[in-house]
Amino acid sequence: MEFLPELVAAVLASVIAITLHEAAHGYAALWLGDPTAKLMGRLSLNPLRHVDPIGTLLVPGFLLVSQLLTTGRVDVMFGWAKPVPVDIRNLANPRTGMMWVALAGPVMNFALALIAALLVHPMSLLEAFLSAESMVVVYRFLGLSILANLVLGLFNLIPIPPLDGGRILVGLLPLPAAMAVARLERSGMFLVIFVLFLLPLAVPAFQPMQIFIDALVRPAFGLVLRAAGHPTP
Repeated sequence: MEFLPELVAAVLASVIAITLHEAAHGYAALWLGDPTAKLMGRLSLNPLRHVDPIGTLLVPGFLLVSQLLTTGRVDVMFGWAKPVPVDIRNLANPRTGMMWVALAGPVMNFALALIAALLVHPMSLLEAFLSAESMVVVYRFLGLSILANLVLGLFNLIPIPPLDGGRILVGLLPLPAAMAVARLERSGMFLVIFVLFLLPLAVPAFQPMQIFIDALVRPAFGLVLRAAGHPTP
């Protein structure tokens, strides 16, 4: 079970990223006048209240197991939680309000990524109390926290509903165009899963997740490290 520390670090980093992402949506909605999430018990830091069987368990579990069995480490994490309920009728301006509610999730993830990068600095104080092996797990957890939050935050900014980016786009576009984009709400996630995971099985040369990692996540990772005062190549 040599990969157990890696597994625990990856799961913990992902759970924190997903849970606080969803909580941010709920608190943003409450601040803008909608108490639906609070009334339904979704303003919670209990991960179990945000679990989606497919997005929180099946997909991340498959990625975890497949990577650990093939490479012995976790390089990519992806998943989603049960959406926080929002009643747009309680928002003063439904389109604009929903845009800010949607934006709160990725902003939370980017803030968490920066916090994890900043926490690397004081971790050297623990070296006198923890073994070298334990310190490796601590630093790996912080690195995976940066990665999980950047992947979740950036992925959710893809401008297709029901992803946050789609709802932000609906809030920014003129009404006719916004209505056209909003119609993707029910089928958007199936479209995303098809393009990212199913289409590459039929067309191996097409690897959109690798493009996403190389073009967005890696540069963002370097940017977070630089913002936190870490040297980068």
